[in-house]
Order: sequence, then C-alpha cells, then structure tokens
Amino acid sequence: MRNMIQNKKEFSEKLKKRAIFEGFAVSGIASIPGSSRVKLRTQALERWLANNYHSEMKWMEAERRKNIKSLLNEAKSVLTVGFNYLSHEHKEKAKFKIGKFGQGEDYHKVIAKKLKKIGKWINTKVPNCKWKICVDTSPLLEKAWAEEAGLGWIGKNSNLINKEFGSWLTLGFLILSEDLTPDNSSQSLCGICEKCIEKCPTNAITEPFVIDSEQCIAYHTIENRNQTFPEHVEKHLNGWIAGCDICQDVCPWNKTVPLNKSIEAYPKSWVKNLNIEALSWDEKKWKKNLQGTTLKRIKPWMWKRNIKAMLKNT
Repeated sequence: MRNMIQNKKEFSEKLKKRAIFEGFAVSGIASIPGSSRVKLRTQALERWLANNYHSEMKWMEAERRKNIKSLLNEAKSVLTVGFNYLSHEHKEKAKFKIGKFGQGEDYHKVIAKKLKKIGKWINTKVPNCKWKICVDTSPLLEKAWAEEAGLGWIGKNSNLINKEFGSWLTLGFLILSEDLTPDNSSQSLCGICEKCIEKCPTNAITEPFVIDSEQCIAYHTIENRNQTFPEHVEKHLNGWIAGCDICQDVCPWNKTVPLNKSIEAYPKSWVKNLNIEALSWDEKKWKKNLQGTTLKRIKPWMWKRNIKAMLKNT
C-alpha cells in the first residue's frame, strides 16, 4: 500500500528547511497543475516563440515544456529552489567580463547533486514517493514555476527576482508524486522601475518581460555559432565575452544581496585572471580550464571570436 504523509503541512515545512540545509538560499512548493498564472506564462512563451525571439535556441520549442506532467506523470507538487551564485570573489572588470552565473562550479551539477540528496531524504520519510530532478536543461517553465512557488517574481528583464537575493539565483526543481502544501505565489515588485530596459545597450528588452535573443549580448556570446556577431551587438560588447549582467547589475533589488561563501560559488582562478593571453591558448588548455564549469558550452573557437570582437570595439 502506498505510504501517505500523516501531516502534509508539517512535512512540507520540513522539506523546505531540508533544502536550505543542503545549501539552497530559498525554497518553496507549488501544487500541480498550478494557478491560472502558469497558463498565462505558457501563452507568453507561445507568443515569444511565434516572434522567433528564441532565435537558434530551438530546444525552447519542445512541447513538453508546456506540461509539467510530461516529466513525471504522477506529478502533484514541485519543490523549487534557488542557489545563490553571488560570491564576494566576484569583481567587476573593465575588460574580459564574464557573467557571474558561470564563473564558479557548473550550477547544473551543483543543484542536481543537492536535489538528489533531498530526494533520498524524502524517501526515508515517504518510501514510495517518486521524484524527478530538473535544472534548466529540462523542458520546464522554470521561472513560472518558481514564481508559482513564491520564490520571487519574473522581472521586466525576464529574470526571477527574490526580495532578499535579487536575481542572483540559479533555479532547480524536484517534481514529486506527493500532494504537498503549496506556498503563496509571488507578486511583482518591479513597480514603475524600468532601469533594466533603459540600460540595455542593444535594446534587447523589446517590452517589459520580453527578450529578443537576436539583440542580446548574452545570447550571442554563449549561443551564437556564427563566425561573427551582428554589428549592432559587437559594437556594444564593452568587455563582455561570456554572458552579460548589465540588466541585473542595474536592478535595485540586486544592490544589497547576501553573498554565498561556499566554494561552489567562487570564480575559477583562470576566470579572475583572464586576459589577452587567452588568444594563444590551445584547445587542450581551453578544455582544461572549462572543465567543471557551465562555460564549456562556449567552444574554444567561440571564446577567441568573442575576445577579438570585444577588443576590436574597445
């Protein structure tokens, strides 16, 4: 017979506390299928795709992304967590800027490892509970479900924003076959602020909450597989060679954020010391440095392309 949770609310609270114990900054629970907001976010995704704002990121078209139960058929709840990747070691550089999310350990592995521990802990309490780990490589409306679980709201720069940790969070999810007590969904606190829109040098935020990837520096430095950048993007790199944090750096909610002191968030030494010598690195050295980071998505030849384009317009 299937094990039932005797006190759903108590177990839900213990589960969220367990997530914090494992090293996550924030945690929350949403019920499946969620409120009408999830449907609205799904419709927003469809409009974004129809406008081809995802450019060459064709994986965003996966139909499974619109149905969380396609990932776990028995899904009833989802534990959502946020890993704070902002470290005191992060220092702004005039040149060779790299998005803070990618400077430390590969967050996919960090988050998945912690969620696996939580899943095993769940099964000590509820042996027959089924669970599925999802990070951003899974076809899931991540930010919509994080918003639904009360982790924060989707800001005008399309990032999830938490009142305490700002948008310096990478997200993880544990889809569960148990019916748990959900948290209240978050409400937007962006107000009339549009600093992210005003400060984007390429006007990639076409309207509040909508990003046109073809205009986005982060997209081109990470996903663009062409030999060159569009001129309007190249001339605005201003030091960015892997990702771009401009729309986050100017956000008022990111001004006073607690720092993560764990080694997982510390930038790699080569990242902190990156300079023009990187253009002479061979394939072997690039692969060695990129190992264990999410930055390995950017191939060695792309790094050199990015650096050359940035230097040309400095």
